[in-house]
Amino acid sequence: MADQAATQDLGDMEIEATPKGGLNGKKLVLFIILPILLLIGGAAGAYFAGLLDPLLGAKEEEVVEEVAPVETRAVFFDLPQMLVNLNTGGRKKNYLKISISLELTREEDRAELTNLLPRVVDNFQVYLRELRVEDLRGSAGVQRLREELLMRVNAAVHPIEVRDVLFKEMLVQ
Repeated sequence: MADQAATQDLGDMEIEATPKGGLNGKKLVLFIILPILLLIGGAAGAYFAGLLDPLLGAKEEEVVEEVAPVETRAVFFDLPQMLVNLNTGGRKKNYLKISISLELTREEDRAELTNLLPRVVDNFQVYLRELRVEDLRGSAGVQRLREELLMRVNAAVHPIEVRDVLFKEMLVQ
């Protein structure tokens, strides 16, 4: 058994020992096929990700989209200054003095909004009288007030669309 290619005689059977060190199935897959598959997969990923475009000379086509000009001219409508007493629940009186400007979508809506102005002022007065001083504290309170007034004005002047409610002056005393 000193020789690796030695043969043994076991009765009628003859067994020949093969040298260890050849490529068997596991080594073939591990050292040859797997790296080839990884290289192919990496190259395919780089191609589909667009990383190989400069190397392959692919030219990017310029896409020109025609955008219709959108009229972005702002139209503002100033509401009369309002002074309301706030809901304090006690003897102390607090007041809110506020000046508001509405941003409209179209210039033509200005005349129709003038006719609906009493309805808008009434909705604002009713809502503002129920506010407490705590409701107006901080930027979150002011943002909630803006959103609530925007919702109310859009409901009051329904065919007209109001984009935003802008505070020109707001004083809590």
